[in-house]
Amino acid sequence: MDKPKTIKRNFPVLEMSCAACAARVDKTLNRQPGVQTASVNYASAMATVEYDPEICSPESLRTAVQTAGYDLVITADKEESKQEAEDAHELKYHALKHRTIWAVLLSLPIAIIGLFFMDMPYAKYIMWLLSTPVVFWLGRGFYINAWKQLKHGSANMDTLVANSTGIAYIFSLFNLFFPQFWLSRGIQPHVYFEASSMIIAFILLGRLLEERAKGNTSTAIRKLMGLQPKTVTLLTPQGELRETAIETVKIGDTLVVKPGEKIAVDGTVTEGSSYVDESMLSGEPVPVEKSVSAKVFAGTINQKGSFRFKAEKVGSETMLSQIIRMVQDAQGSKAPVQKLVDRIAAVFVPAIMGIALLAFVLWLIFDPVNGFTRGLLAAVTVLIIACPCALGLATPTAIMVGIGKGAEAGILIKDAESLETAKGIDTIVLDKTGTVTEGKPVVTDFIWTAETPLLKNIFYSLEVSSEHPLAEAVANHLKGEALPINNFESLTGAGISGIVNGKRYYAGNLRLMKQQHIRISESLAATAKQLTEEMKTVIWFADEQEALALAAITDRIKETSKEAVEKLRRMGIDIYMLTGDNEATAASVAKEAGIPHYRAEVLPAQKAGFIKELQQQGKRVAMVGDGINDSAALAQADLSIAMGKGSDIAIDVAKMTIISSDLRKIADAVRLSTLTVRTIRENLFWAFIYNLIGVPIAAGALYPICGFVLSPIIAGAAMAMSSVSVVTNSLRLKTKR
Repeated sequence: MDKPKTIKRNFPVLEMSCAACAARVDKTLNRQPGVQTASVNYASAMATVEYDPEICSPESLRTAVQTAGYDLVITADKEESKQEAEDAHELKYHALKHRTIWAVLLSLPIAIIGLFFMDMPYAKYIMWLLSTPVVFWLGRGFYINAWKQLKHGSANMDTLVANSTGIAYIFSLFNLFFPQFWLSRGIQPHVYFEASSMIIAFILLGRLLEERAKGNTSTAIRKLMGLQPKTVTLLTPQGELRETAIETVKIGDTLVVKPGEKIAVDGTVTEGSSYVDESMLSGEPVPVEKSVSAKVFAGTINQKGSFRFKAEKVGSETMLSQIIRMVQDAQGSKAPVQKLVDRIAAVFVPAIMGIALLAFVLWLIFDPVNGFTRGLLAAVTVLIIACPCALGLATPTAIMVGIGKGAEAGILIKDAESLETAKGIDTIVLDKTGTVTEGKPVVTDFIWTAETPLLKNIFYSLEVSSEHPLAEAVANHLKGEALPINNFESLTGAGISGIVNGKRYYAGNLRLMKQQHIRISESLAATAKQLTEEMKTVIWFADEQEALALAAITDRIKETSKEAVEKLRRMGIDIYMLTGDNEATAASVAKEAGIPHYRAEVLPAQKAGFIKELQQQGKRVAMVGDGINDSAALAQADLSIAMGKGSDIAIDVAKMTIISSDLRKIADAVRLSTLTVRTIRENLFWAFIYNLIGVPIAAGALYPICGFVLSPIIAGAAMAMSSVSVVTNSLRLKTKR
């Protein structure tokens, strides 16, 4: 039976105010028929849903979420959807800012009167008049959201705020107008208008700072989005240059790039040459030379030259768009530890309300005289100080900053789980070709018996005419001038020959030299023997009598490979290399790169088997590859890393992609993972400690010991600062090296 085809989409979520909200939306979406998986991230306000379009639709998902008291942005056009969500966020931020400023301005005089001027005439009435708009106008959002939650039989942060401030206000109002009720019982009545208004002011201020901080965590995506130009210069079939919007560009169009311009889409250079700054994709500062047939990528910046290129990937298919999508998906995904936090957040609010009620009852029992008053205050303070937001933000904010930091360094991380996994990796398996080595043959040595410009051009002309893969390496090295060749012959398994100026020349292997009885000098023969022992392929160049030159070709190891291996080994990571090449070549490359273990003549299917073997030994394995033949091994590994210049399949399968193909970035990725996980643990530690200490103190646990009772005002300030401190700690990741 065929597996149903599913669609995976990101939907911005509106109206969420805390982690418990995110847990509720998550639960609502996962309950919908046709939804395979749904994950809601509170920090990015994004729902990632994989669903069967034949069973459910974005409209039905939105209806379900609206019924739960929230909203989804489901516009089909991604740009429009993103804009709608950004507009909603901007509107919410400005409204929140407006409410916060007014709440602070009205609450300050209430607090000052409550602290210093309670004996002045009509003090309590002034406090009542000033606090009423704070509680019921500026803080109305808490009550509206709490009512929505109550209708659905659930509770969230707004429920806590609405209960605590509402109870404090009504209690104060009763004490203001019916003081005799308490005086007749020998209790001096107090009002707590300052508590209810200051709590709302503090929470609004905390949320404002939280919104600003959360906005800062996604700067990496905004930077990436800003790399793509809005317009391009199109070369029409009639040969005219026309400026057009980037959305109109189609595959096959020829675009013109002038000095200093950003490249709009992915393609291949057809005319001209230049140097292009690809640092925003690869993290490498040195501009890359681009000439005819070279690949160019959207978002990179042209330097001084001018060129034309043919569009090959446009819109969402460009590398830049894929990077943005990967970063967005990753920032919206959850680390395994976050799933535990979400479960805690879902039961947190009901538990806190239970503790508040218990505190009230215990005060009534153990303090018959003042128990009702103190119990009510304790219940109010417990409801205020408890905050699931610090717990809810602990993981996603750190993940968002960590993934954004990786993207800026040229390390693309597909999901939060792989970022968390990287820290525990103890074994890395490297594919040889294209990963440890350059992946293309290059000339490493060139020896002439007597070099002349004419001979150099003849050798170049022969190799340019050849279709052999190694011939291109020689031609690229010589960069000579093409001469007309007569009677060109391809000698199968041996080489090529041709006549220039009436004289025949040969280029090929040692067998060709022997077949044609060509004389080789002792020094040239000794050099060739040494180069062959170094696992290099030797190409000979000769006339009809003697060998004139030789070129040694190899798939050279990358300049950074040895340094990268040393760096990883210093981190305590064991390194293996796999290759389909013969034993001698594998041994030579492993020795040169400093890799302690290798396996030669390994078939693609055997690579995955080898990784499974290592995993069965209890190792946590990362696989690094760049080819289609590595895809099975990448899928098998605990952590899969693709080289950015490799195949699309390898990049699709891998959980991480090193855009520049620089192996040193793997150590950076492991370091980034360590820092991010450490930040998550710090955040969770402080969030848990805060609640474990704060809630019992708020309930009055210290009163029997030292007579201390926590003020509701202090509780409100502490609650607001807990969320801000968690986000601030996550943002510190940006500055860590």
